[in-house]
Amino acid sequence: MDFLKKYFFTLLVVIFITPQSVNAEVYKWVDEKGKVHFSDTKPETAEVEAVDIGPIVNSYTSPKITFLPELPNLETARKKQVVMYSASWCGVCKTARKYFQNNNIKFKEYDVDTSEKGKKDFKKLNGRGVPIILVGRQRLNGFNVSSFKSVFGR
Repeated sequence: MDFLKKYFFTLLVVIFITPQSVNAEVYKWVDEKGKVHFSDTKPETAEVEAVDIGPIVNSYTSPKITFLPELPNLETARKKQVVMYSASWCGVCKTARKYFQNNNIKFKEYDVDTSEKGKKDFKKLNGRGVPIILVGRQRLNGFNVSSFKSVFGR
């Protein structure tokens, strides 16, 4: 009996401690009324199509400032030049854009979803979220006014 207890205890430990692999899948289907649905669970009664959602890009929740090594072909040579890598759906990006416009700060913006340059540079920067704001050789992941002022100097 002790052997069985030890066996089941060991089995439970292995099951709960071993990392589980997770595949996120999104399914698309059309109901009988012609309405399109998306879900992460496969419906039993409808014919579905698996949707490729590609790499997931998040919005940074709190800013982090880092110093960039030399990265070729990134437009940050001039000390005060501001370049923002953003996405149309990102609320933090909209806040940064509005701040730049309201404060007459010239900036270049590249969408990481729709612009080829944005996609390419985002990959070079090992981007995991937006916005990424470059000021000279300083990088700001995310945006808030005080963090931006500390790298921009205004």
